[in-house]
Parts: sequence; structure tokens; C-alpha cells
Amino acid sequence: MRQIFLVGIFLSFEFFAFGQYTTRRAPGADSPEAAAYSPQLRGELVALRNAALNDDYAYRQLAHLTENIGTRPSGSLQAEAAVNYVADELRKLGLEVKLEDVKCPHWIRGEETAQLVDYPGQVPNTTQKIVLTALGGNTPTPAGGLTAEVVVVNNFDELKALGKEKVAGKVVLYNFYFDKRKSEANHAFNAYEEAVLYRYQGAQQAASLGAVASLVRSVGDAEFRIPHTGTSKVAGIPQGAVTAEDATLIAHLAAQGKVRIHLMLTSQRGPDVISHNVVADLKGSEHPEQVVLVSGHLDSWDLGTGAIDDGSGVVAAMQVVQLVQKLHLKPKRTLRVVAWMNEEDGATGRDAYAAAHQAEFPNHIAVFESDSGPFHPSGIEAKISPAGSKWLLPAQDVLAPIGANLIDLVDDSPETDIEPMAKFGVPAFALMVDSRPYFHYHHTPADTLDKVPPRDLQEDAAVLAVMAYAIANLSQPLPH
Repeated sequence: MRQIFLVGIFLSFEFFAFGQYTTRRAPGADSPEAAAYSPQLRGELVALRNAALNDDYAYRQLAHLTENIGTRPSGSLQAEAAVNYVADELRKLGLEVKLEDVKCPHWIRGEETAQLVDYPGQVPNTTQKIVLTALGGNTPTPAGGLTAEVVVVNNFDELKALGKEKVAGKVVLYNFYFDKRKSEANHAFNAYEEAVLYRYQGAQQAASLGAVASLVRSVGDAEFRIPHTGTSKVAGIPQGAVTAEDATLIAHLAAQGKVRIHLMLTSQRGPDVISHNVVADLKGSEHPEQVVLVSGHLDSWDLGTGAIDDGSGVVAAMQVVQLVQKLHLKPKRTLRVVAWMNEEDGATGRDAYAAAHQAEFPNHIAVFESDSGPFHPSGIEAKISPAGSKWLLPAQDVLAPIGANLIDLVDDSPETDIEPMAKFGVPAFALMVDSRPYFHYHHTPADTLDKVPPRDLQEDAAVLAVMAYAIANLSQPLPH
């Protein structure tokens, strides 16, 4: 169970809680945690917060990544152009920059069309168009496509109950609904974890029963008749995601009688490509060997331009060091910015960093990643000991005026790319944001710059800057 600690403006108050909430008091003025924040440090944190809220650096960087460079699938020319752009911008800020090799799959999207060619009530000599997109890991359809009957199931248990006799030679459609009620209650990522299993595992389970193709209801909470792409386990059969509206249509028709579909999905993998993580250091003045890492992933899927997933995370991390340099501040420990490559299709950038830097993990004091969207932050998720979290409370107090002063203690890594360090015991953090809009656009053609609220992005940068700089300047490292 996650524990959420509430830290208000009046930190001496006790909050009475129910369920997962717990009471919490600020450290006393004479405690070691409070004493670690000198008047100078407290003033610098306030200055960072205020500067972030009045600076459009992150938004300008995001505009270039999304509108000038565009979509950035791993292994693509655009992804490598983004690597070079971010590296150059960080050099302009005075950081020491390295490009570290990452082996990336290179998936090439081809033609993707579908039509219902036989269904109850069909007008003679007509078809119905189905809007869909191929999934990563897709096996192409044969030349000319394939035509087969559709079997609709709501979950894996229903598929298993049908058995091979009723599935072999057919197209399986998983009509599993994204739980909008969870999303509306700001638990969109919990709803996503439930639904995305059918995108990720569905083709393999369908193929094991002899299906010739697999389709999944798009994993998102808005029904704009746009499909949602993503990774799926390689299964040896074509795989695609149909829009929510078209999944509903097929299910309704299949309840009335036989439905046959014609699919054309020609996407396929090319040879692996060497791309790069961007690793950039603003060296610490007293403990340069100790690292506080802030990050986001630079690659995106190819349907949209990757503004919310995750260009916004990269530029917010970049703004941390931009603000420190702008205010002429001197962190005691090194601030490291990492723009990860290939989070979307295997997290090989994470693995490459872990292999190259594992010996340094004891000197990684804290690691941050922003990959939940550029929306209003309410605080941070933290994989950290309760004792260690006490050291964060004075910094959280600085963020109370923008409503970003919650701490949610979690049991696992709060984001994908920092997972190896979190497992090692490094305190690991992620922005905790308003997740309700995220899955309207995630992995769809609608993931574009206009979906990013500029003020929210400034607040996200403020949280990262305040928290990372505070940890970089504490009198002692956070406990692993």
C-alpha cells in the first residue's frame, strides 16, 4: 500500500487521515533535518521556484523538439537529431555532455487499413471502414492482407474458455474497456495497467490458440476515434489496436452474427540501430562525485510528436540546470541531466546506462524522472525510506504555494528508466501530476504541443528544480 504524507503550508499541524493517508508532523526547528536547510538554501529554493514560474525555457525547448524535429521513434533520424539538439543546448548551459551508445530496435510503420467485409445487415457491395493502427512487435499480414472471421472476447478468461477449436483461423478482438471512473478519480495509471495487458500479451495468447491476427480496443479514456499504439510481445501474427468506437461496433455486430474483417498491416522491424542517451553534468562544488540525476525520455511513438510522452519530461529536466545557471547557484553535488533513449520499445537506454554506471550507483544520491505528463503537479512519488523522507519536508514547504507539497511513498520504482537505480537502493522520485488528461492523448496522433499547458509545465520544472537542488545541497546524502 502506498502511504501519502500531506505537508501543508502550516507544517506544525497534524493531518488526520483515513485509509492510505497517515498523520505527519514537520521536523522541529532544532532537528537535524530542519538544520540541514540553512537560511541561504531556503532562499535559493524560493528563488528557483519563482524563477521557474516566470520562465518559458522548457516550453520553448519542447516547441523545437515537437514542431521542428517532430516525431522521434527510437532508431529514427528524428530521434538522433533530437539527441544532438538536446546535447548542444546543454553544452550552451555550460554542462559537460557525453553521448552514450544505446542499441535500439528500429520499427517501420507501413500500411494499416481494415474493413468489415461481411456482417449482419450489410448493404450489398459495401464495406465498413475500421480505424486502427499497428502495434510494435507486429508481424505483417501476407501480401494483399488477410480476411478472417472475428471472435470478440472481453478478457483472457473468455478467450481460454473458447479453446483452440473456436479460435484457430480467426481474428481475436479483445474488447477490454479502460476504466474511465478510475481515470476521473485521478487513478488513470491504475486503469492503464489493467487495460494495457491486453495490448502487451494479447497477441501471444491469441496465437497460442491458432488465431491468425489479434486486435485490441485502444488503451485510453477518451473516445475520439483515434487509435492508440504501443509495444506488444512478438507473437508471429499481425497485431493492431482499433479505436474504442470501432471495437464497440464490431462487438455489437458480432453479437448479432458472423463478422469478417480484412486487415492490411505491413509494419515490420528493420535492423537494430545505435542511438544515444544524452548524459550531461553540472559539476558539484564540494562533492562532484555524488550525483543527483534528473531525467525524461527523448524517444516517442510515431503517431504524434511526443509532447506529453515524453518531450515535456526531458525539457523540464533541462530547465533544472538552466535555472541553476541563470541564478548563478552552486550545487554542492553534481546535477546530472539524462535524456533517455528507447524507453518506449524495450528500455534499452536504461539498461545501457545501468551497465555503464553501475559502479557509480553508491554515489547516486537521488534520481528523478518525469514521464507522467506535463500537467499540474501535486507533489512527488518517492521510493525512499520514511526516515529519509523527513529530509524532504522543508523543501516541500517551499512548494506549498503552488499546491505541489504531497509525498507519496511507493514500494517500486516510480518510473521506468530509473528502475535499476531504485532497485539498488538509490532514492527514486517522479512527479505526481494530475493524470486525468494523460490517456486522452497518450500514444495517439493527438500527442502534440497544443496539449501541453504552459503554466503546468512551469510548475513541473519548479518541483524538479526545488527538490533536486535541495538534495544536492543537504549537509549529508539521503540514506540509500
